[in-house]
Amino acid sequence: MKRRFSASLSIALLALVPLAAVHAEDAASPVTGSLAITSDYTFRGLSQTNRKPALQGGLQYDHGSGFYAGVWASSISWLSDYEGVSSGVEVDGYFGFKGTFAEDWSWDVGVNRYQYPGKYPDGFVSPNTTEVYASLGFKTLAVKYWYGITNIFGFSDSEHSDYIELNLNQPFAGIWTLNAHVGRQTVDGFGDADYNDWKLGATVGLPHGFSLAAAYVDTNAERAVYTNAYDKYLGKQTVVVTLTKAF
Repeated sequence: MKRRFSASLSIALLALVPLAAVHAEDAASPVTGSLAITSDYTFRGLSQTNRKPALQGGLQYDHGSGFYAGVWASSISWLSDYEGVSSGVEVDGYFGFKGTFAEDWSWDVGVNRYQYPGKYPDGFVSPNTTEVYASLGFKTLAVKYWYGITNIFGFSDSEHSDYIELNLNQPFAGIWTLNAHVGRQTVDGFGDADYNDWKLGATVGLPHGFSLAAAYVDTNAERAVYTNAYDKYLGKQTVVVTLTKAF
């Protein structure tokens, strides 16, 4: 099945532009947004677009109490690689609470729902996934834990799967930020699907709300598990470049 850009995602993201622009005019607005184009949408080290570009965007509401909620979307192709599957977009909805304590410490807890609208053949395990998460940060370093309360990403009977990650986002030289990440995915009941991923890169801030990021991404994911119908290994090392416009 040929990969194709998701028209529904294009419409959805274009609809965000006027909303985000309105909020950008009000510096005190609790709603922020972003639009991005990336050379490869990688999630936990695995390509979601078969090493091809993706269009992404989202909106988030932040309340002074620490409550926040948002929606984020991206074009994908990993599901449409399967015969009879038409899903070409991922839409995430999430909410949570975050705050700070002591000096330089932060915390964050919430729920994230990954939704993959489309048509699926009979017997196909739904990829729709719900995870809860908790994060603890100190200055620019944070550890975050994700726990699946449903089947995760199309693996049957995989409740209780989890993912833990350590992230460093260290500013330097004014407009630059060093981005480092290491993570561990475990899939309950599927030992061969467990793997580690890591990333090292940098982001530079640009005028008018733009930023440009480049990162080396790699995993040790099992080829037999994470090779798609086109015989492409989705956990292969790669360099990802992303241009983002924040509103």
